[in-house]
Amino acid sequence: MANLVYKRVSTDQQSTARQNLVLHEAGIEDPIVFEEEPGTSSRLHPLQRPKLAALLTYARPGDTVHISEMFLLVRGTGHILDVLDVLHRDRLALRIHDGAFSSMDLTARHPRTGELLSTVKFMVQTLAAAGELQRDLQRELTYDGLRAAAAKGNKGGRRPAVAADKSADVRTAYLEGRSVAALARDHGVSRGAIRTAVADLMPDHTAIEGDVSAPELPVALDMPGKVADFLRTAELEPVERAALDDGQAVRRVTGYTLRVTAAPAVHRQPLDHCRALDSSQAIPAQRKARREYANRVNTLDPEQAATTAGPRSPS
Repeated sequence: MANLVYKRVSTDQQSTARQNLVLHEAGIEDPIVFEEEPGTSSRLHPLQRPKLAALLTYARPGDTVHISEMFLLVRGTGHILDVLDVLHRDRLALRIHDGAFSSMDLTARHPRTGELLSTVKFMVQTLAAAGELQRDLQRELTYDGLRAAAAKGNKGGRRPAVAADKSADVRTAYLEGRSVAALARDHGVSRGAIRTAVADLMPDHTAIEGDVSAPELPVALDMPGKVADFLRTAELEPVERAALDDGQAVRRVTGYTLRVTAAPAVHRQPLDHCRALDSSQAIPAQRKARREYANRVNTLDPEQAATTAGPRSPS
């Protein structure tokens, strides 16, 4: 009897690193992997996806289908029941190794009627509906956060570099004692952009050929699972998405943290994307998770502490 592993990511900016970790920890013997092309949408019915169709064609009665999380396979309650019917028809077992469904036997049938047990069907529909609700709430919070930021005149994405016609003014102000943080606020750019503009004027600057600044070294930080789950639904830059996808999940007593290894500048950017978790609409656990991550990121650069964490919302 074969162990058939199914993997999928929703965009071509993502990787299967987290799925690989979960499946590796499961200790699956001699896995036969079926992995969808990057960017295979979850909106496409699972039975219409090329690699899942290939898996079902390859499978024989008694084989086991392994996935890391249920929602990588299906999107809604109708999809789940459709897939379970096909697995039952083909006499295939299903093992889910992480998430709400990991402790359930989803293929359990009534011994006489052969139908899906009513208790299993109820739990499947309930958990699937809860998962859909969570994704919808995350999208709503992201949208509300972006609207609030836009109302204050803030725009998403990376802040621009110092304009060429402003570079001389920035350098003069820096020499006169203006701080990097103040200059960043004055010109509406990041601190990194100001540092780049005045790099040769900074006390610790060492001239090298071509005046190229040494890159920041990668740092490993633990991102709370609630922050990671929220960011997976946000619009991220490719380098941020790659860092998130390559993170290693670390199991905790409750939930998990995602150990992300990246340059300090890459760690700072996600805090802007998840400001919605500081709003009064976010649940207390989400607000706490974002504050914890902000505190960890702030240790990379003391100047960040004044502005990155944002105002605390009342619990």
